[in-house]
Amino acid sequence: MASPGDRIRVKTLTDEIEGILMPSYDQKSILIKLPNGYNVGYEEKEILSVTLLEPKKPASEKPIKEVVFKSGLKTITLLHCGGTIASKVDYETGAVKAKFSPEELVEMFPELGAIANIKSRLVANMLSENMRFAHYNQIAKEIEAVIKDGTDGIIVTHGTDTLHYTGAALTFVLENLNVPILLVGAQRSSDRGSSDAFFNLKCAAQFIARSDFAGVALCMHASPDDEKCAILPGVKSRKMHSSRRDAFKAVNAEPYALVDGDGMIEWIIKEHPKKVLEKKPLNLKLFKEELKVGILKAHPNMFAEEFKPYNKFHGLILEGTGLGHFPIEKYDESTAEHELIFAAMERLAKKIPVVMTVQTIFGVVNMDIYSPGRKQIEAGVLGTQLDMPPETAFIKLAWLLSNYPKKRVRELFSHDFRGEIGERSELGK
Repeated sequence: MASPGDRIRVKTLTDEIEGILMPSYDQKSILIKLPNGYNVGYEEKEILSVTLLEPKKPASEKPIKEVVFKSGLKTITLLHCGGTIASKVDYETGAVKAKFSPEELVEMFPELGAIANIKSRLVANMLSENMRFAHYNQIAKEIEAVIKDGTDGIIVTHGTDTLHYTGAALTFVLENLNVPILLVGAQRSSDRGSSDAFFNLKCAAQFIARSDFAGVALCMHASPDDEKCAILPGVKSRKMHSSRRDAFKAVNAEPYALVDGDGMIEWIIKEHPKKVLEKKPLNLKLFKEELKVGILKAHPNMFAEEFKPYNKFHGLILEGTGLGHFPIEKYDESTAEHELIFAAMERLAKKIPVVMTVQTIFGVVNMDIYSPGRKQIEAGVLGTQLDMPPETAFIKLAWLLSNYPKKRVRELFSHDFRGEIGERSELGK
């Protein structure tokens, strides 16, 4: 009788395959992990025979090799925060879990040692959907400690689902940053043949080792192929696909650069943030962890009641349609609710900062063109003429509320602190 973790051969009515038996929650089927990392399932009625080829091997503790530093190489510190980039199969549950220690991560990718001297430390072993403001503060404090210890650059390994939120958060928190910090994730776990984990890490290490960049950026695949990674602005990026390896794109901006696995860098933005000799001390402007900032999306058939939960919040981001609109005007009996929506929006905007963004992702909020937009401005809604992605606007609003008097937040939201507000380029028109 085979058990999860055993290597088996399964013969079906149409096929014969070998792989690792995985736990299945359906007792009438079996699940097998193939050598390429993908899973395949068969119903019991399809199976002719199951042959045990090799029983599951008991886990053995491998000694961690001591890292020998090489002269002439830069030092890069990996801060491990979990996510798919550091995932492997847990055969007890059949799930892919983030459970590698930082040392194991370096063991997985030994080529990194030829690019730079690698240090590593664990920050948080978690999936990125669990991130909160407290974790942004925790990561920032770890970065501060690592910089004080001495490092030429930092790679933060992180789950991709909220990678762009963390990129924006660190960009705002880390004032006077004079080293490169690259957030690196993976869309596909390292046990799959199509994993992007190593290539993303390798490109990030090459970029830090061979460039004068200083600041926060994301390093992820620039295309589906293992050709180049894009170095994307921390406050101008977004995850645009659930599973593609090139899921991340710059929004209303260009990547800083493209870099390949051999370390060839193609600068797209020549005037990028650079290291300076007369550096100011790093200053952390952290988040207030108890802050409540929400995001509300405009949609057909809205109700004023949808604003009610935010009455006890400190700020609200609106994702408007088109140029930044909500259904606030009455046209007939069916749209009478829209007047109530506007009243709820106006009441809230007088109480807390309410900021408009656009669902279109690309483009600029422009509430000056149509009368509903102008009405929203008169009600106190902020954000017109700004081109931040909703995620960056969310992070910026929380950061401002954490570090400045409430009465100044409305004024400061339109101020460009970290390159989050772009000029009206061809992308933004």
